[in-house]
Amino acid sequence: MTIDFSSLDASTRLLFSIDVRPVQADRFQPTGFPSLGAATYQTHAGQKLLVESAQSMANRLETTVWDTAKEQPVAALAGISHVTVKHNGKFLTDTMLESHRLNSPYILEAPGSKFIPELKAALGALENGPINRKLLAQVLLKYDVGSLLHGVFLAKKELAGGRLRIARALSAFIEATGVRVAASGGVKNDHVNPAGDTAKGFGNVPFARDEFTAEQIVLHVNFDLAQVRGYGLGSDAERLLVLLGLHRLRKLLDGDLRLRTACDLEPTTRNPKATRPDGFMLPSLADLEAELRLSIEKNKSAMVHTETVYDAKIESAKKKRAADADAESDDDDAGEE
Repeated sequence: MTIDFSSLDASTRLLFSIDVRPVQADRFQPTGFPSLGAATYQTHAGQKLLVESAQSMANRLETTVWDTAKEQPVAALAGISHVTVKHNGKFLTDTMLESHRLNSPYILEAPGSKFIPELKAALGALENGPINRKLLAQVLLKYDVGSLLHGVFLAKKELAGGRLRIARALSAFIEATGVRVAASGGVKNDHVNPAGDTAKGFGNVPFARDEFTAEQIVLHVNFDLAQVRGYGLGSDAERLLVLLGLHRLRKLLDGDLRLRTACDLEPTTRNPKATRPDGFMLPSLADLEAELRLSIEKNKSAMVHTETVYDAKIESAKKKRAADADAESDDDDAGEE
């Protein structure tokens, strides 16, 4: 049975606000930020807490449709466009796993890559003047359809001067209301030498830990339908993008919302209804996957799976800086008499 999206025609946004709760008990651990910790803030409804950011949720939504064991998209998405990167002949990464998708350094910074000239040629008409978003969308659809959902910023100067970007069309975050700190702690025990040198990993190390409780935790989802239509890709591609976005959300809700060791959540309903447009129900996984196979087939001529290579040495920046410093020192010594 064909999924009816006619109720979305008059809406510029598809919005969901889905209640979630800890799988066990009441405490949960939110995301943390350097020099900030947990993100709490005051609103007219009182103190709130950011449980998971939009950046993190974009990556989580995309990984729901990646088969880790087979190192490829899940079977229902066979035929979609994405770029696979190999290193020394073995799988290294994929645009579906990269935080910046097509803007991955393992793609755009690969020495001697044959794919970069191909991508540059495809984007050549955008080198000067205003950005032709339709052409950009066509190129992204061809090479990495996920970039049209989760956004991309092709910051490399050789690609139209680094001006090419697409905002997220599908975004989500998790927010908690009525939050209170649940302070606790513990100790890393060393039963051999409790008074050992903690700087080297020995000894007993006590630590404090802040978790939270909340009156309500909500997963908010915003699917920008106006942006999807604005790509100008035609009705078949638009339907594909909507199906791909809803499939990710359904996989997230039906699967695993264990964000961290101490943040294991589940939706209070498996059949959420949209807040806009009112009454739209999230289709079942079986219906979405059946529709996706048909939609991918309709759009297969516009998409390719690309393989590229990253054969540069992979090393830590710290080690590289040390090696460069040693090399400079040797050069200086070579000039002395």
